[in-house]
Amino acid sequence: MGMLLAVRFLAGVAGVAVITCGGGSISDMMPPEKRGRAMAIWSVGPILGPMIGPVVGGFLCESKGWRWVFWVLTILSGVITLISFFLLRETYAPVLLTRKVARLRKETGNTALCSKLDTGLSEKDAFLYNIVRPAKMFIFSPIVTMMCVYIAVAYGLLYILFTYGFNSSMAGLSFLGSGVGTVAGLAYAGTLSDRSIRSVIKAGRQPRPEDRLPPIITLPAALAIPAGLFIYGWGAEKRVHWIVPEIGTAVTGFGMIGIVMCVQTYLIDAFTSHSASVIAASAVLRSLFGALFPLFGLNLYNKLGLGWGNSLLAFIALALAIVPWAFWVY
Repeated sequence: MGMLLAVRFLAGVAGVAVITCGGGSISDMMPPEKRGRAMAIWSVGPILGPMIGPVVGGFLCESKGWRWVFWVLTILSGVITLISFFLLRETYAPVLLTRKVARLRKETGNTALCSKLDTGLSEKDAFLYNIVRPAKMFIFSPIVTMMCVYIAVAYGLLYILFTYGFNSSMAGLSFLGSGVGTVAGLAYAGTLSDRSIRSVIKAGRQPRPEDRLPPIITLPAALAIPAGLFIYGWGAEKRVHWIVPEIGTAVTGFGMIGIVMCVQTYLIDAFTSHSASVIAASAVLRSLFGALFPLFGLNLYNKLGLGWGNSLLAFIALALAIVPWAFWVY
C-alpha cells in the first residue's frame, strides 16, 4: 500500500502539469470571444477521463487482473508523451520573446537587445517564483480563494457518489451517467459562455471577467448540483430502479462541469498573464477535494444514510451557489 500511494503521488505531481498548461495555452492562443468553446473542447479530456476510466478499468481488472490497468495507462501515457515532444509548441509570450531576443543577439551581435516582458530574474529565481506563485495567489487573493474552493467542492461531490450495489465491471458503467451529464454541461456552458462575450462586444462594451458568469449558465448549474444529490441520495436510499440514481449523477455532473467551466474561464480572463498559475492553484485544490471527499463519505453515509447524507451535501452545495452570482452582481 505504501508503494502504491508513493507512485500515485508521483503520478499526480506529473499529471497536474497537463491540466495547468492546457488552460494557460488556451489563454495564450484564443481571443476572449472564442475562449469558452476552446475551454469546453479541452475539458473533454480531463473531465471525461475519470468517467470513462472506471468503465474500462472495471472490465479490464475483472478479465486480466488489476496490474493490467496500470500497464495500459503506462503504455498510453508513454505514447502520448513521445508524440507531445514533436507536436506541442510553446505559447507563452514571455518565453517566445526571450527566445527571439537570444536569436537576434546571436545574429546581430547586439547584446543590448532585451525583451519588453523580461522580468530580470535568473532561471533559478524564475523557477522558484513560479512554484510559489499559485500558493500566494490562492492565499492572498480572495477571488482566487473563493472560486477555487467552489470548484473543488463541486468537483469533490461527484466523487463521493459511489454506492451502486454492482460488481466491479458493472460499477464502472455507473460512471456513464455522470459522463453524459458532463458532456451536456460542456456543450451548454461552452456555447453560452462565448455567446455572452460576443453580445457584450456587440453592445460596444469591453468584456469583463465577470461576463463569464452569466446567470443563464451559473444559475442552472448551481441548482443542478444539489438537485442531482437529492435524486441520487434518496433514489439509492429507497433502493428504487438503478436509473434513478444514475439520473442523479448525470444532473450533478451537468452542474459540476457548468460551474467548473464558468469559474475557470473567469479566472483565465481575470488573470490572463498568470492564468497557468491560477489554474494550477485550482487544479491542486480540486484534486485534493476529489481525493479526500470519498474518505469521509463512508462515515457520513454510515451515520446519516444515503438519503440524509446526500441531502446534507446538497444543502452545502446550495449555500455555495451564491458565490458566482455575487461576482456577477457585484
